[in-house]
Amino acid sequence: MRTIIYCRVSTDKKTQETSLERQYEELTAFAEKLHFTVIDCIQEKASSYDIDRDGIFKLLDYFSRQEADCLCIQDETRLGRGNTKIALFHQLRKMNIPIYTVTHEGELELNESDSMVLNIVGIVEEHQRKLHNMKIKRGMRRAVSNGYNPQENLNHIDQSPGRERAEIPIKEIVRLRQNQLTFQEITSVLNGLGYHASKATIHRRYQEYINSLNDD
Repeated sequence: MRTIIYCRVSTDKKTQETSLERQYEELTAFAEKLHFTVIDCIQEKASSYDIDRDGIFKLLDYFSRQEADCLCIQDETRLGRGNTKIALFHQLRKMNIPIYTVTHEGELELNESDSMVLNIVGIVEEHQRKLHNMKIKRGMRRAVSNGYNPQENLNHIDQSPGRERAEIPIKEIVRLRQNQLTFQEITSVLNGLGYHASKATIHRRYQEYINSLNDD
């Protein structure tokens, strides 16, 4: 398998340089023992509670681009502690990326409490996804019942995704608003059709459009 080696220390003190070097040496040997191909070795100095780390985003980019298959760390605290650790565990699990540690001499085995928290997070996320989809369906049903026909009004809906689909169709926002839909319902309808924008953005574009008409 292709692996990313991740090494971290918490301070900029010179004494920590040896810790980074030791982690690198141990993980390189560990990867070789497991017959992994090392794609990159990421080293950084940052707090274990800080999720905003360049190294973390770099390794996640490798996995999202499918350029690596697993992660090697010295122990789970190198990845993070507290909520940061849980968030990263959850993200890597969603990407189907196994974690191997020197401490476990193989794949990481989560303790019972961490495993329980991750299961709860997964359940909550699934319910949030279902709730979001239901909001889209409810908004779409109300739009259709008020005479809205997306196939007629969005003449480029069958085109492949691209730059045009990323733009917000202001005329359709106005049309839906005239059909008495709330901005939340308009957001749900447009998101369901592939126009990803927040309610605040849609409201702002609508107000800008109305103001431009008033200025004329």
